[in-house]
Formats: sequence, structure tokens, C-alpha cells
Amino acid sequence: MKAVGYTDSLPINDPKSLQDVELPQPVATGRDLLVRVRAIGVNPVDAKVRQRAEAEAGQIKVLGWDAVGEVVATGEGVSLFKPGDQVYYAGDVTRQGSNAEYQIVDERIVGRKPASLSDSEAAALPLTSITAWEMLFDHLGLVQQDPGNITPSNEVVLVIGAAGGVGSILIQLAKKLTGATVVATASRPESRQWVESLGADFVVNHREPLQPQIEKLVLEGSITSISHVASLNATDQYFDDYVELLRPFGKIALIDDPAALDVMKMKPKSLSLHIEFMFARSMHSAEDMQVQHELLDKVASLVEQGYIRTTAGKNLGAINAEHLRAAHAELEAGTAVGKIVLEGFE
Repeated sequence: MKAVGYTDSLPINDPKSLQDVELPQPVATGRDLLVRVRAIGVNPVDAKVRQRAEAEAGQIKVLGWDAVGEVVATGEGVSLFKPGDQVYYAGDVTRQGSNAEYQIVDERIVGRKPASLSDSEAAALPLTSITAWEMLFDHLGLVQQDPGNITPSNEVVLVIGAAGGVGSILIQLAKKLTGATVVATASRPESRQWVESLGADFVVNHREPLQPQIEKLVLEGSITSISHVASLNATDQYFDDYVELLRPFGKIALIDDPAALDVMKMKPKSLSLHIEFMFARSMHSAEDMQVQHELLDKVASLVEQGYIRTTAGKNLGAINAEHLRAAHAELEAGTAVGKIVLEGFE
């Protein structure tokens, strides 16, 4: 089968950093599905793994943790899907990824593809939807409401890095499933317009000091004090701002990798810090792994009902090494708005 992989961790401008390769087609056993991959999304985690984890000796490492495809075979223990089903999923970071024509994935972390979306539109959603959902409801503890009957609450969520993949779905979930006010950060006109189109109530510029901008909104009566922070990047840069801006018993959830945080600064306000890593359940074969299957099905239902839209920002074309190197370069530069997707093998 065709795939894109690498052996050594190299800069993305090196042609060998990602290469077109031929690999054996895997076989489904147990609770695994064999999926023919039709479209993929590209995430910052792809670049991070490429930079940090070389392939095992004599092996080729395949990245990719967002896919849409068709189930073509199932293991003997599968009960949730059958061949012919159209699915979407983020996969498992400990296994070979979705930058390949065929992939093995545990059925408990797979959802049914939203039928109203194209393959590439759906490929933008799995990893970021799981991440955003777990941040909002498992970690930050926001109250989930009926999307057709939202009662405004006094919760105010500050979303840092809101125009990226996770922020793009997190804003929508917060606005459609909670009564919270959403304050998003963006700096460029295109990213500001993007987060406003997704439902952000207020937008502040992360290239300017955050505190004065937030305090101005509070003084104007536009918002109450910040109750929750979804820190999607630069946590170490903004951590002191979070501590100052959050109300007592406020919560911070992060997904990036700050080198160090002085968490004792949080004690006077009794703040709490949460770390979201959406691969935790699959990596450790958690007993409740199947909640990610259920979560993806819920997101698909929200899409079908018109509450959530795709977060695909740019389609770079066919799935090959050249296009994937371009996607990694854009993600490493931090300029992507929404999700980068690719579709089909040439």
C-alpha cells in the first residue's frame, strides 16, 4: 500500500523528513477495524512526533491522527462496525498513523462519519473534537446543556490560540452546548474573522497585553470575570495573566507543553490546573475507551443537526509526501487558520 513515512527526525525542509513509501497492508484482528483511508487532517502533534521520535531500527514510521475512510475488514471481536461503514477517528499515537492507504484502528475510538460532510471536511474534526470536548466537560467542568435550549450562565471562557484546530471546534461546542460567554484570542484580520464566524462573543489580540483588554471588557459590563481558561498554546507566556484574571476557584486546562509553571501562584485563589491529552485513553487501554466512540457519534449528530460545522481551513490536495511536508511547515510556522486537510492517494 502507499504511505508517507520517515526513518530519521529531520527538519521539514529536508526531502527525507517525509517520504512516499510502499508498505504491507495491515490485517485486522481482535477489536480492530481495517480502514481504507480517503482523507486526513494534519495536526501539530504530527510535527511534534516527527521532530522527537525516530522510527525503530529497520522500520518506517507513519504519522497521522485524523482520518476518514471506509471499513473494509474487521477483527473477530468487533461489534460496533461492519465492512462498508463510513467512519472517522483520531487513532492511537502508539500505533502507525493515517498517512497511508490502509490503517488499523480500535473500534472503541471510531465514530460514524457525519453524512452531510465531504471526506475532507469530516477529516478536520476527530482529534480536535475529542480534545475540545474533554477540555470543556471532563476538565473544565462546564455545564452541558441541550443545544436547542441554551440558558446563559455566568461562566466566561477565555480561549488562547482560538483560530487553530482545537480552538475552532472548542468555540462551537462552548457556544452550542453551554451557556458560557466565549472570549477568544486572535491577531490577524483573517483569524479574527474566523473565530467570530464560529461564535466567539468577544475577540482580544494576543499580540498585545491580555490583562488590560480583559479588564476593559469587565469594566464595560460586557463580561464578568474569567471563570475558565482553555490554553491551547503559549501557556508559559500567559500563565501569570491567567492567575490574575481568573476568579477564585477558576480552572485552567492546557494542551501544550510548557517547560515549567509555578503552580503555587494559583493557591491564593484556589485555582485548578488540568492537562488534556486526548490519546491518554487509547495509549493506556483505559476501561472507558469507548467513550471516545460515543463522543465522536455525538459530534456527528451535532453536525447533522446543523449546530456544528467543519473546521477545515485549507485543503492541500492529494495525500503525498510533498503536500504533507507543506502542511507540517505551515503548522510549525503557527500560521494555520482552522485545520489543514488532504484527500485521496494518487
